Amino acid sequence: MFADLHVHTNVSDGASSPVEVVQYAARINLRCIAITDHDTMDGVDTARVEAELNGVDLLSGVELSTECDGMEVHILGYCINQENSNFKKHLIAFQNARLSRARKIISKLRHLDINIEINQVMELAGAGSIGRPHIAKVLLAEGKVNSVAEAFEKYIGIGRPAYEPRMKYHPLEMISLIKEAGGVPVLAHPGISCDEKLVRCLIEGGLQGIEVYHPQHNRDMEKMYLKICREHNLIVSGGSDFHGLGVTNHGKLGESVVPYETVNEIRYTASKNQAELI
Repeated sequence: MFADLHVHTNVSDGASSPVEVVQYAARINLRCIAITDHDTMDGVDTARVEAELNGVDLLSGVELSTECDGMEVHILGYCINQENSNFKKHLIAFQNARLSRARKIISKLRHLDINIEINQVMELAGAGSIGRPHIAKVLLAEGKVNSVAEAFEKYIGIGRPAYEPRMKYHPLEMISLIKEAGGVPVLAHPGISCDEKLVRCLIEGGLQGIEVYHPQHNRDMEKMYLKICREHNLIVSGGSDFHGLGVTNHGKLGESVVPYETVNEIRYTASKNQAELI
């Protein structure tokens, strides 16, 4: 029995709904998935209802965007108390910052004589987190580019003329925030986002797991992060970083998995974190 612990839906920048993702997980016989949308947990409850109907275990999660020394670092948080007031406040701040960022990107596009409206982007995003992929899709729909990839390459990617940096939290802040909300912080895909020195710094700062298995990790990376996990008694996690059916620039659901025992380990660690808060 296997678990894919890094899955996105259209509540953030995925292409498939929480219901569709769960149904797909059931079809390919995954025992458990974790919904880890960017900076929001709004898809978790919908996914949980569908998971119960389909016999899939659902681990609640979120992927928080941070930055350190110019490196974009993503922290996964599992089993968080969604009613924690401080955590809710930070998620609202993330959502507001995403909307503000989108407005600034659209303004920069207008200076390039590329006119789209924020309402188009908001309609596409629905109730979920607004991100650059939504802007790219509007540009594609309006015939301004020939593909989502071209939108990033020409206009909204890092270093491009309409790029706008995101609000910056330090990863150590988010590690603490997750633990203060009773959750378990796990470093996402370190092989594509940060160096070994930073990984060890985050461990000293309270990190409790590393995403060892990821579609963009090669075998040498897996060996290195597995060794670090064993040295520091960290949770060995993994996931596909699935962004929806038909999305080709991310992993396929179930492409990178971990044994179901990892889910139990995460829940046990969360219970210890929650007990320490009492």
